[in-house]
Amino acid sequence: MRRDYFDLTVEGVDDGAGSRSPPLVRIDFHGPEELLRERLSGGESGDAADGDLLTADQIDVAFRLREPLGEADDPEGVVGVTNRYTGDFILELNETATDVLPFIHAARDATDDGDARYRVEIDVDGERLVAYDKDTFLVYDHEGNLLRSESLIPSGVEL
Repeated sequence: MRRDYFDLTVEGVDDGAGSRSPPLVRIDFHGPEELLRERLSGGESGDAADGDLLTADQIDVAFRLREPLGEADDPEGVVGVTNRYTGDFILELNETATDVLPFIHAARDATDDGDARYRVEIDVDGERLVAYDKDTFLVYDHEGNLLRSESLIPSGVEL
């Protein structure tokens, strides 16, 4: 699936330190709906029963940098949503660290208990297909190493 099929927008990032509502990332897909539905239902692997869409605990969201964080003004990377059990990419889209990292910080700031949360909504041409409430968002450097300090990792989870 082509990365240019997707548009990403975020809400709840610049609401100020007093805001307690989880931030939202909305991914709008402008391509063949059947292709996205197949990937979100586990495709050939059959992870979701009878074509049901994958649930929040069956997907992972991550950001992979293409260049070092400290060496570029606005390092580029790729946001990926994957099937947790197969590792298959459901979708990928190009974003920059200055778009993604403030989102992660806003998710941290929106909680008192230390367990950050955020919402992912995936639309097809403006129509809601699925929404996920998530608490994990992993960030990897350009060499594939996990950046724990930039990632959202719930307490009690060991990676």
